[in-house]
Amino acid sequence: MKLIVGLGNPGMEYQFTPHNLGFLTVDRIANDCGVEVRNRQCRALTARTVIGDEQVLLAKPETFMNLSGMAVRELVAKHEIRPENGLIVIYDELDLPLGTIRIRQRGSSAGHNGMKSIIGALGTQEFLRIRLGISPERKIADGVKFVLTPFRKSQLKKVDAVLDSAAEAVNVILKEGPAAAMNRLNRKAEAEE
Repeated sequence: MKLIVGLGNPGMEYQFTPHNLGFLTVDRIANDCGVEVRNRQCRALTARTVIGDEQVLLAKPETFMNLSGMAVRELVAKHEIRPENGLIVIYDELDLPLGTIRIRQRGSSAGHNGMKSIIGALGTQEFLRIRLGISPERKIADGVKFVLTPFRKSQLKKVDAVLDSAAEAVNVILKEGPAAAMNRLNRKAEAEE
């Protein structure tokens, strides 16, 4: 079984914020697969599905971003998942422009508190991650306020496109492997039309 975790914060007020792109991606994948992410287990909302030949558990931790590792550690233990080949974490990345997607097989948290929590809880950086760019064109004064402020209407087309790309990335990873997904999807955001 593969565990696909989207990071975010629970609660309606955070639903359409940059920090919740991981949750939104898991919802997009669930919708594409015809399932709902609503079963509660291990401090997360989950849904089971099949992508390609793989049994998949989709998860959205309910612990708030900074404690995501608690839910991920419990899910990994309960389902006997080896992080290095069975875990994919999807999250927002302030260092990448909105619309950009980067797939990596390992690495540090780069200051992302949700990833810091997961790496600390699992004791390893060896797991696949899909980073979704959220950085605006203009410099921002307060990163925390920015990631928790809902997307503007003008950004929704790019947000929708990056959710499609992230869902496609998961499909390619599970059907063809991480290298194929990186070759196909690790590219800069499309130029403004």
